[in-house]
Amino acid sequence: MAPRQSTPPAVLACGEIRTCLLPARQALDIRSAAQLLGLRADERVLLSERPGLYARSPDTLTGVDCPLPSANGARIRAVGTVTAHAALTEGRVLQTSAHCRLPGSGPDQRRPWGEYLVRPGVVEPLGKLPHEAVAQGVLGGPRHGDLDVGLIADGLLTRVLRHPLLDQRPPFRSRPTRLRWAALPAALGEGPSLERFTLAEDELRTVRLRVPEGTTGAELAALCDDLALHDWLLTTVVRMLDGLRLGAGAAHDAGAVVRTLRPAVDHLLHLWMPGARVGLELAALWDPLEERPGFTRQWQALVQRIRDQLTLHAIPAAHREVEPAP
Repeated sequence: MAPRQSTPPAVLACGEIRTCLLPARQALDIRSAAQLLGLRADERVLLSERPGLYARSPDTLTGVDCPLPSANGARIRAVGTVTAHAALTEGRVLQTSAHCRLPGSGPDQRRPWGEYLVRPGVVEPLGKLPHEAVAQGVLGGPRHGDLDVGLIADGLLTRVLRHPLLDQRPPFRSRPTRLRWAALPAALGEGPSLERFTLAEDELRTVRLRVPEGTTGAELAALCDDLALHDWLLTTVVRMLDGLRLGAGAAHDAGAVVRTLRPAVDHLLHLWMPGARVGLELAALWDPLEERPGFTRQWQALVQRIRDQLTLHAIPAAHREVEPAP
């Protein structure tokens, strides 16, 4: 057999993330988090207590052999493995993430499976990869039968949510979100850039990036996990405030306001730390989101609004509704 040739550099990386509230009445401590995310007996769960409690499962691999999504309708078959992991932030927010890298070209015929397994997280096209068209296809949503890393993230989420540690009694109602991302090569000599962040329908967000050659799939996944986490936090707190009856005319609903907003204080407000777990090479990609739409500015305004409302409703009604003197 001819010797195995080296794989060309990746010209596209893509992934998808699911983010949701852990369905448990109490946040899990670090030991319970390790039990929840112990997906493989041969590898330990990554645990961290700084800057906050964080647990990350070992990577799992899923073999794929299917066409790639493509905006121009091209049917490019690809074979390889998709990497996935689950993570828990402060014992409260659960994420599952699946991603892969694709080289610019591959062999004309399928290789033996063993050659794909030694390159985890690489999905190799048969022939040349039209990476721009595939990136558009990924972000636009795969057709039935195409490579769909979101299904892999979904499957891992379902597996984790069935764990007996979870009592299925979350402290408040929330919706999961999906973040789909694609990263293409940056121009020679240029640094990473965030080309587009889009809020789509059905809780979907899409992110298109440019990154220098040599940026690893793990680095990109860490960045996009972080974006997905903070987008979910913003989305969830906005929905808590949406529809609340506030103001003097809603005094009789004071109890409802406190019941609705207190979970944000108990479970969410301390989680805001954008970029805390992102590598230095990609940390600057948070800057465009801080400038416009201004993630942290919006978060700080929401936090202040929640605290103001809770303070206001802690004041006895007799003092809160003083009529001006004639």
